[in-house]
Amino acid sequence: MPVTSSDLYPVSRLAAVQEATAKSGLDALLLTPGPDLRYVSGYDAKPLERLTCLVVPASGEPFLMVPRLELPAAQASPASRLGLDFVAWDETDDPYGIASARLGRVAKVGLADRMWAMSSLRFREVMPETEQVLAGSVLRELRMRKSPAEVAALREAGQAIDSVHRRVPEFLRAGRTEREVGRDIAEAILAAGHEMVDFVIVASGPNAASPHHDVSDRAIQAGEPVVVDIGGQLHNGYCSDSTRTYSVGAPPADFAEYYEVLRRAQDAACAAVRPGVPCESIDAAARDLIAAAGYGDYFIHRTGHGIGVETHEEPYIVSGNAEPMEPGFAFSVEPGIYLPERHGARIEDIVVCTETGGERLNLTSRELVIV
Repeated sequence: MPVTSSDLYPVSRLAAVQEATAKSGLDALLLTPGPDLRYVSGYDAKPLERLTCLVVPASGEPFLMVPRLELPAAQASPASRLGLDFVAWDETDDPYGIASARLGRVAKVGLADRMWAMSSLRFREVMPETEQVLAGSVLRELRMRKSPAEVAALREAGQAIDSVHRRVPEFLRAGRTEREVGRDIAEAILAAGHEMVDFVIVASGPNAASPHHDVSDRAIQAGEPVVVDIGGQLHNGYCSDSTRTYSVGAPPADFAEYYEVLRRAQDAACAAVRPGVPCESIDAAARDLIAAAGYGDYFIHRTGHGIGVETHEEPYIVSGNAEPMEPGFAFSVEPGIYLPERHGARIEDIVVCTETGGERLNLTSRELVIV
């Protein structure tokens, strides 16, 4: 059965958020357009200079502040199922003052992590005695633990981006620029069922040594490795993210040598996933193997990040994060090796922690693909 909006954004979530808000000691959450608002309500509101804000008090009735011209869109969204009071405001109103007066005097509120500074400061003006903290301190506990429906949505996203990677060899050839290849990949991401393209990295030759290279007008050369890291967002708001490394013709001998080290490290990290193990142990499983092979100085980023309604969210798979794995945690496992000014490689899968271990959601080959 396909995953529905009701499955992904259940009515019960709002009550769970209110309960978590009360337990945290906050009086309310103020959620403006962005992933926090979308996660709680299912409403993918436009980020505008006009205030849209879901106000979730620890006790009492939540309400949604919305510009009157955006009211039809809000009413057509999954938020309409939540029994919210939609407070439409007009162009000459002060929505911040209206929200503050309706909420009443409160000591401490959580602001959406991605709230614009202009909104944060306006809320401070109308609530000068109220302490502001990040709403993520409350929502992280809920967002990290994916429901079966959320895992199904991420699995669908993984299958969609896998289908794009299967097409990448038809786009890669010597003489084409990274930008030309990237344009083809972006079109393929949309054709595969994504509603939007989040990013396309096509990093060839020495550019592959830069983990967050984008695309450029550099022409791909024969015998060069090419790192392709791509992702997008499905119609349901859940994200994909996967990296594979290709070579246009036979790669340099030293590259082939460390690519095999990388492949074994990525396998080891995925195999280490199970409930109860610290997040940092997944990082160590990859990092220790890469370091033992002499490439430790060339693995320059964390092993992974959580994924859901954002491409990057908690939990982070990095040294120092001792939080134990739990069933429902969904995250990337993406070790890389980068030799400055020469070449680099990365392998990335999205993995979900299950009751007994880990499930990879990306299933294309992790062997070096020579095109």
